[in-house]
Amino acid sequence: MLEEARQRTLALIAPLDDADLRRQHDPLMSPVLWDLGHIASFEELWLTRNLDEGVRFVEMPGLYNPFEHPRATRAALPLPTRQGVLQLLADVRERTLERLDREGLDPENALLQDGYVYSMVAQHEYQHNETMLQTLQLKLGAPYAAPRAYAPPAPAARTTGMVRFGGGRVDIGTDNRAAAYDNERPRHTVRLAPFEIDVAPVSNADYAEFIADGGYRRPELWSEAGRAWLAEAKVEAPRYWARDGHGWTTRFMDLTVSLPGDHPVCHVCYHEADAYARWAGKRLPTELEWETAASYEPGNGAKRDYVWGNEPPDHTRANVDQLTFGTTPIGSYPANRSPLGCVDLIGNVWEWTSSDFSAWPGFTAFPYAEYSEAFFGPDYKVLRGGAWATRPGAIRNTFRNWDYPIRRQIFSGFRCARDG
Repeated sequence: MLEEARQRTLALIAPLDDADLRRQHDPLMSPVLWDLGHIASFEELWLTRNLDEGVRFVEMPGLYNPFEHPRATRAALPLPTRQGVLQLLADVRERTLERLDREGLDPENALLQDGYVYSMVAQHEYQHNETMLQTLQLKLGAPYAAPRAYAPPAPAARTTGMVRFGGGRVDIGTDNRAAAYDNERPRHTVRLAPFEIDVAPVSNADYAEFIADGGYRRPELWSEAGRAWLAEAKVEAPRYWARDGHGWTTRFMDLTVSLPGDHPVCHVCYHEADAYARWAGKRLPTELEWETAASYEPGNGAKRDYVWGNEPPDHTRANVDQLTFGTTPIGSYPANRSPLGCVDLIGNVWEWTSSDFSAWPGFTAFPYAEYSEAFFGPDYKVLRGGAWATRPGAIRNTFRNWDYPIRRQIFSGFRCARDG
């Protein structure tokens, strides 16, 4: 797992020259060189230092501590050369594998039980792969030459409408301690009121109608915070959309294309999603409703790990694993339909929910509070479902992503809901 994660990291940076690795392409994002050093340092911290110290958290030192060095300041750090950071990655990995071969897994150590700490480190690298792709999408000048390997599937028939959950008790979260993060645990039961949720995420064509109807110029559609953001941001369309005289275009890495109306809208912030939902006479779903739509089996109330069952995702089941380097037509993956009837809940775009990021009942921080607990509160909104840029090992029905509601560089879209 660790080796496969590293192969992808190296494949993603192969098209970049040394200057592109070092350049800060946007103040929102780190130089890719910093991400690479952080991947190595995180692995060293958890697979050598913290195993030496037992389960006591040892702080990451130096250049690659994200709390000591905010993103906007990282280009000014004395970062190593390309060869230096590649050597760091290789040296740490050699020590990691030597230790694993020598000591294996100790079921008495909470970090090593079921291989948790190794899974955590692999998922961390997966997530930084996606962060690096956010950075490379922002790259100006010569766009990132994406090494595409997966051809997009054939377009599907348009999928519209809503499905209904009749209300009742559902299980949320998981007790998985081999891969799931602390904020996904524990599994618990909640009672939900009836609701309806869109079968499909909002498409580019749908969103273009919102724009044409003056959506960005109608203050009654926006929350107070949304109006404040809109006044500052001064935007009139999702990020990477542009008018070409005949309509809209959009850019996926090094491809600029006429806006594909049957793809999900991408690169919208929470405020844009919220305003669209209000325009459509709906609202954004809560993350409890989203997870129910993804995992609940109406016939027996059972809970699935993924919308199609309990088998892990791959690029044949959903638009995940990065190498399409863009969104695909909604509903193109037949397996990607939940028992409730929703399509594309996994992959393509992260979906904004109306929920603040908070702890589940019975939450315990593990293995360190700074992963989840430090971010609980109203400043962050939860996104669900993963995107085309998400590695399969870093997504499941219970996975909770979070970000500021103003963020648009993330691969984010949404679907709508309403009371049932």
